[in-house]
Amino acid sequence: MPAELLLPSPSVPGSRTAYWSRLLPPLAALACVTRIPSFTRPLWNPDEGYLAVQARLLAQGGELYETVVDRKPPLVPWLYEATFAVTGSGTLAGVRVLALLAHLLTAALLASLARHRWGDRSGTTAGVLYLLISVGLNPEDAQAATFEAFVLPCTAAAMWCADRRRWGAAGTAVACAFLTKQTGGAVLLPVLWLYVASGARRGGLGRLVAGAVLPVLGAALATDPVGFVFWTVTGSGAYATLTGSELHVLARGSVNTAIVSVACAGLIAPVARARRAPTADLWLWLLASAGGVLLGLHFFGHYYLPLLPPVALLATAALRVLPYDRTVTAVFTSACACVLFLTWGVLAPRTDLDHARRVAQAVSSRTAPGDAVLVWGIHPETYWLADRAPATRYLTAGLLTNYSGGRDGGRVGERYAVRGAWTVFRREAVSAALVVDDSRGKPYGPERVRGLRRLLSAGYEAVGTVDGAVLYVRRG
Repeated sequence: MPAELLLPSPSVPGSRTAYWSRLLPPLAALACVTRIPSFTRPLWNPDEGYLAVQARLLAQGGELYETVVDRKPPLVPWLYEATFAVTGSGTLAGVRVLALLAHLLTAALLASLARHRWGDRSGTTAGVLYLLISVGLNPEDAQAATFEAFVLPCTAAAMWCADRRRWGAAGTAVACAFLTKQTGGAVLLPVLWLYVASGARRGGLGRLVAGAVLPVLGAALATDPVGFVFWTVTGSGAYATLTGSELHVLARGSVNTAIVSVACAGLIAPVARARRAPTADLWLWLLASAGGVLLGLHFFGHYYLPLLPPVALLATAALRVLPYDRTVTAVFTSACACVLFLTWGVLAPRTDLDHARRVAQAVSSRTAPGDAVLVWGIHPETYWLADRAPATRYLTAGLLTNYSGGRDGGRVGERYAVRGAWTVFRREAVSAALVVDDSRGKPYGPERVRGLRRLLSAGYEAVGTVDGAVLYVRRG
């Protein structure tokens, strides 16, 4: 990055265009560098595979929350569908570019917010720090084009608008964050704090509420209101229960917290000092985002991404009142951590992807393009890689057994399925020309799931295995 971006400089009034013309090109270059691993493989994690399959089904006339289901709001599936309409559904390159742009937009919004509060140099520091720490997770969490990547610019936009007292726009950004992923709505708390602290008139609150509520109502009406409420709010009770997997989940949380701490090592001391600065809204933003990590008690790595924008701003707030060499140290330490995570991203093993590819090749060779297939496992990307339609709306065994919540077996089984799922599954699954049991000894295997055993014994016979997955074809 150009050295002049890190030189101490007073916040001298000048051309806004000149400032952004100097800052945006280096930020864009840094965003591209930090996303290099994203483009080194066709798929990073099952969430991308799930979204890719959903987008194909929607393009073929599927209905969200009816024939295409997930425990998520609709914006990202719609985004995938729109991107596939341009790039084709055989590649994720388009959505990866959009994820890169989402991180760049987040950095620019943070830079603008910091500059508005503390001056030009702070704006530069905030944008650079965010991009450096944005890769500070397991690469499958940091480099994937999934929900959290698209939540980030929405939450940053909500804070940017609230900082400028644009309450209607702030509410709309909160709604977009919620419609990207439910936990994104947590940014409403610091937005409300800014509203109260500003002493704004009641009309501002009305605009804020309208901006937050109307887009959500519109999304519900554009899909299926009952299904929207069920799949995004009320239908995930078993998924959010910790019972039976306490040590398993806490271990995951400890590991991912340690990973994020490494990424933010250069910022921890400055953030601790930020409590002395007038940053109550930023602390509330951080705490609200931490609540999103805790909600559901799963602690997946990508859940930690929304913590990073407020961390970058809090560090910036502290560094502005510290000696300049502390800023250089923080940026240098963050850059070193960034290089470490980028190296991890380039060299990360592809075990799950290679397995899904091998199974997908077997599925393709044993079925015709119009055949429906049932993959009983947690790798929905197999459908996408094989270019075969799923026989059922439930793309993973998790929705039918609760395993996809990352549990270790304590609360896994038919009794913990999404309400009503097995009735629908039994009706749909019999259309499968090929069934792939990809459980491979996991607690949702057919020996523990009576409904799957009945399906297989009633109409299918085993014809071979591929990388541990058992293939069944219809008898006769």
